[in-house]
Amino acid sequence: MAIATINPATGETLKTFEPLNDAEIATKLDLAQQAFIQYRQTSFTQRSQWLNAAASILEQDKADFAKIMTLEMGKPYKAAIAEVEKCALVCRYYAENAADFMADVSVKTDASHSFVRYQPLGIILAVMPWNFPFWQVFRFAAPTLMAGNVGLLKHASNVPQCALAIADIMQRAGFPEGAFQTLLIGAAKVADLMADDRVKAATLTGSEPAGASLAAAAGKQIKKTVLELGGSDPFIVLESADLETAVTAATAARMLNNGQSCIAAKRFIVAEAIADKFEKLLLEKFTALKVGDPMLPDTDLGPLATPDLLQDLHQQVQVAVKSGGKVLTGGHPLADMPGNFYPPTIIIDIPVDSQIAQEEFFGPVALLFRVPDIDTAIKLANATPFGLGASAWTTNDQERDRLITEIEAGAVFINSLVKSDPRLPFGGIKRSGYGRELSIQGIHEFVNVKTVWVK
Repeated sequence: MAIATINPATGETLKTFEPLNDAEIATKLDLAQQAFIQYRQTSFTQRSQWLNAAASILEQDKADFAKIMTLEMGKPYKAAIAEVEKCALVCRYYAENAADFMADVSVKTDASHSFVRYQPLGIILAVMPWNFPFWQVFRFAAPTLMAGNVGLLKHASNVPQCALAIADIMQRAGFPEGAFQTLLIGAAKVADLMADDRVKAATLTGSEPAGASLAAAAGKQIKKTVLELGGSDPFIVLESADLETAVTAATAARMLNNGQSCIAAKRFIVAEAIADKFEKLLLEKFTALKVGDPMLPDTDLGPLATPDLLQDLHQQVQVAVKSGGKVLTGGHPLADMPGNFYPPTIIIDIPVDSQIAQEEFFGPVALLFRVPDIDTAIKLANATPFGLGASAWTTNDQERDRLITEIEAGAVFINSLVKSDPRLPFGGIKRSGYGRELSIQGIHEFVNVKTVWVK
């Protein structure tokens, strides 16, 4: 993929960039290593000042940053504003809490003094996706920098201006030169970076193939990785649920980021007793959504990020129909609009044992399944290779406890759509990846957990 800004709402190429050559990459690696030697010695107070300054820049210039996101990947402008604000929130969270998270932890043993100390590793590589082009980066950068590591960002090739803007924010905030750098490079260069001894670990948010590739390259070098990959998140609605609230949340959960979110609800598993009403209400919500220019404030659904994503999504819809599914609304690209627009789509009657029922639909397509009881609901929820998040709706305490315990996922949200929060760990199991971002667990992923024993 060329490194370029291509407006997904129009197909217009707005700006192209030359990827860094090998000599330029080597220069940035040298700079990062030199920066780490000094940066690791800085105090938590100083790092907090820089990170809070980054948060202030995000808040002051959020309109400009939101516009870049919308132009590069099609996110509705109002959602882009919210994303920038959330980035400021994670910066302030780690600025406030990192010193406590990284403090020595005393452990009583037969030593005179024994404790655990957390120390930075060095250069951490982040391979980040286009769908949340600011948030994904800042939820890596904030804990990484507060831990005393330095960061290298290899961003998705269709959001280069976002990548450059983030590096500029860090520079304006006062972080030392080389503490956080953007590398405008293609995916083929990632293995070479992992082979460099100075790069100590890596994190990736993206597709399964991308995660497998990075993990393989890191494994050859015995280097740690954190992977946040795909999801086919279930949205379970049982008979006792507040149906009106659940349907409103279901619509928001499926249309989040134009349907392009790993934690977006994708498979709607509804108790048979309420399925007719749920289906009717969901259809009303979907057909009322306004599809159009993502810069307009009343737009609910913008375009998919690239033509390839549009093509892949429509192919999945066609396979679902051939497998026995029935389209209630949508189901075809909006050919009368320029850009990569796909309408809100609902598909019912897909056989639960079909391959397509287990796949991730990365776009505004909802798969609706009916189940006779909670046992079947949980079984169907787990009948996927993914395990990122799950949303479940019930007012019954016994059902709630079973759903929390038995659903195979990194997160279970009861009576709420799934979301990330700086205060809570975020990540998945099974083919959705491993490791955790955010909270105290996130900052401890890329540190040396050193045991100290003194007598």
